[in-house]
Amino acid sequence: MAGSVNKVILLGNLGKDPEIRSMQNGSKLATFSIATSKRWKDKQTQEYKDKTEWHNIVVFGDGLVDIIEKYTKKGSKVYLEGELQTSKYQDQEGKDRYSTKVVLQGYNSNFTLLDNRGSSVSDSSNIDDNSQKIESSSQQSEKIETNNSDIEDDIPF
Repeated sequence: MAGSVNKVILLGNLGKDPEIRSMQNGSKLATFSIATSKRWKDKQTQEYKDKTEWHNIVVFGDGLVDIIEKYTKKGSKVYLEGELQTSKYQDQEGKDRYSTKVVLQGYNSNFTLLDNRGSSVSDSSNIDDNSQKIESSSQQSEKIETNNSDIEDDIPF
């Protein structure tokens, strides 16, 4: 049993077009923000209230970054799974500040486009019906195929 878990699941809309950058080693990364909203009815005023939270996202991995670059833009609805990372830095006045991001990298990440075809995809002619769900290439290589010949036919009941 694991001693701890660092897992974030978000379903929301991009707040701006993704920024794509190249790192010194030649790999690419994507950064963007996602808005998630919550709605409830105030018991005293009987009015509906909304609260929006903004989440900073960083995505590593050239294949996934290419998909994000081509098929997402401001307003795109996405589902993602990643992990939290907090960085410490000093502002101009020398005070310690902290920044928390959701990072998608490696096995523990998942990114799914939820928009209807053509509504936020810039070139829908290159997408088939099964390509709306995008997983990191490392997840795809880890999928295990089951072999039906291994199942024993002599079941006693």
